[in-house]
Amino acid sequence: MNVVVVAGNPKPDSRTLSAASMVAEAVTGTPPDTVLDVITFGHGLLGFGDPDVVSAIESVRAANVAVVASPTFKATYSGVLKTFLDQIPADGLAGVTAVPLMLGAGPGHALAPELSLKPVLVELGADCPTRGLYLLDRIWDTDPALRSWLPAARRQVTQSCSGGVR
Repeated sequence: MNVVVVAGNPKPDSRTLSAASMVAEAVTGTPPDTVLDVITFGHGLLGFGDPDVVSAIESVRAANVAVVASPTFKATYSGVLKTFLDQIPADGLAGVTAVPLMLGAGPGHALAPELSLKPVLVELGADCPTRGLYLLDRIWDTDPALRSWLPAARRQVTQSCSGGVR
């Protein structure tokens, strides 16, 4: 199984990136094959066709599972992640099982992954069989939300991927 993490935090090597890698391994049972810290593409994100961004997008498109993560900004995902996702063609994530993940400061935005990130992933053609996961950024690695979300998510991701190996 090819597992990719896409983290769209304006800070490199962020908690968002660490949380996404942890969630990818927890859901699939293996560490991610590819970890994309979107902010490291720098100015390449601002124009379509940058070779590093194109390569990164192709790695996401080739994945069986993609954990797509962002901090919560103004009740939605980051502009850095949006800029990256905008470069994926229509239906470019067809055949990819995507897991939306967001981190935030408080429970007030717990529906943000479900209401803002998941719809864009579905619009790009991804299968999103799980509820979007929201973790508190102060306790992301011990947040009880992960423990309660994980059993169903493992089953749903496995079922989604069992339709055929890519």
